[in-house]
Amino acid sequence: MREWVLYVAIMALVFVLFFRERNLLGALTGLLISGPLYLGLGAVLAKLGYQRKTIKQMRSEAKTAPAERRETATTPGPRPRPAPTKRTSAGPSSRPNRSRRPRR
Repeated sequence: MREWVLYVAIMALVFVLFFRERNLLGALTGLLISGPLYLGLGAVLAKLGYQRKTIKQMRSEAKTAPAERRETATTPGPRPRPAPTKRTSAGPSSRPNRSRRPRR
C-alpha cells in the first residue's frame, strides 16, 4: 500500500506541475481509482501464491549463486574442435581440383 501512496503523491505532483491548463479532476480521480485496483490485483496474486521477495532475500541469493555456478561449471580440459564445414578448411584434400583457363 505504501508504494501506491508514494506513486499517487508523485503523479499528483507531476499532474499539477505539467498539466495546469487541463482538467486535473479527471486525472486525480483516475489516480484515486487505481488504489483499489492495485489492492485487488495484489489480493488475486496473493491468493494464487505469489509472494514478493525482500531485498535481504535477493541479496542472500545473489551471494550464494556465484558459488553454485562455480561448482556446476566444471568442464574437464579444453573444448574439442568443431567438425569441418563448408566454410572451414579441413586441409588441401577437401578442396576440389580446379582447372584454370589458360591466359591469352
